[in-house]
Amino acid sequence: MIRRVGERVQTQRKYTLRPGAYAILERSGLVLLTHQSAPIPELQLPGGGIDPGEQPVAALHREVYEETGWTMRISRRLGAFRRFTYMPEYDIWAEKLCTVYLCRPGRRIGPPTEPAHLPVWLPADEAADALGNAGDRHFLRSLL
Repeated sequence: MIRRVGERVQTQRKYTLRPGAYAILERSGLVLLTHQSAPIPELQLPGGGIDPGEQPVAALHREVYEETGWTMRISRRLGAFRRFTYMPEYDIWAEKLCTVYLCRPGRRIGPPTEPAHLPVWLPADEAADALGNAGDRHFLRSLL
């Protein structure tokens, strides 16, 4: 059974399955997050949706670069969680199946290419409190 976090499932809603891959990027006690300013400002683990036909690891590398401007390498898969939520940027109700990986940042290539995203380095304990969703917080806290 995959842990469900966040809002309760609304039985009258039709949810679109949206698989995604997310990274906990840790270096020397700091964690690299992304601040997404729109549509709702929040700090998140870098990552996102896996496009049709795309492999999860390739999607994670792409998303981390787009949202932070950094490269990375995967250390190991930590687990997964599900969120049932409205995604205003796509105007859909989604069942987000989020797979979380522990990763090491590589190097910064440039600024994020994804609009409304900025890289943010925080101490791990501070980052765990600042993350915008319970699934992200759970996985980061499990490492502390």
